Amino acid sequence: MLPVLEAACTLLFALGAASPLSLPTLSAGALPAPPAPFLITAEWQALKGLGIADTVLAVASSATRRDLLAVSSTPTHGDLLSVSPRWLSPDTGPQPPRQRAFVYSDSYERRLTWHRRLSWAMLPLFAASYYSGDQMLKKGSDAPSWARALHGPAAGGSAVLFGVNGVTGIWNLYEGRHDPNGRTRRFVHGALFLAASGGFMYAATLAGDLEDGGQSAVNGTYEHDRIRHRNVALTSMGVSTVSWLIMLIGN
Repeated sequence: MLPVLEAACTLLFALGAASPLSLPTLSAGALPAPPAPFLITAEWQALKGLGIADTVLAVASSATRRDLLAVSSTPTHGDLLSVSPRWLSPDTGPQPPRQRAFVYSDSYERRLTWHRRLSWAMLPLFAASYYSGDQMLKKGSDAPSWARALHGPAAGGSAVLFGVNGVTGIWNLYEGRHDPNGRTRRFVHGALFLAASGGFMYAATLAGDLEDGGQSAVNGTYEHDRIRHRNVALTSMGVSTVSWLIMLIGN
């Protein structure tokens, strides 16, 4: 009998304690109260099904009895559930889109492994290229022999690294083009990497002859091209470092 009593008390409270066909206001932060006809009709039809509707009418006040009789001809509880009011169906609201799983090939994972490993050599190569090139720029033909011996291999190593990582990166970017997870970050990383690669290629054309002071093949202004070579190389180093950090922090 407890469920029956609870239903009866709920019905009487909704109609007697509040104004007709309304419910008490819920506390702040709670779901808004549904209009009384929905809730009352559901409870009333349940009481009718249990055969105690007449008993409830007998103990109800005249106003409450009028309200009960008014809703007794409304749709059944099953009909009410079929329309599923928003407050009666909290789980049917808009759901956030789920991330779709994307399966990559084994070749993708191998290329990604080499791409990441080689990227750790980038900053040491940049440091060696910058320090040795700075010595050659400041001292010219009087630069230490180690600087002249180191700058070429460091710059060449950077070129090889960018070539290999460019191939593996573009290949993987194409394979994962339909994967929405982290796609924006990957494309930004790839665009910055390609921009830095173009900058290094341009810096190489500005290098001129850094060993014996010969004339630059670009515009014949040796010192000017050496300074531009350094500035373009430093800018490309900065862009590629930002590109690397985007993926490092993002992962």
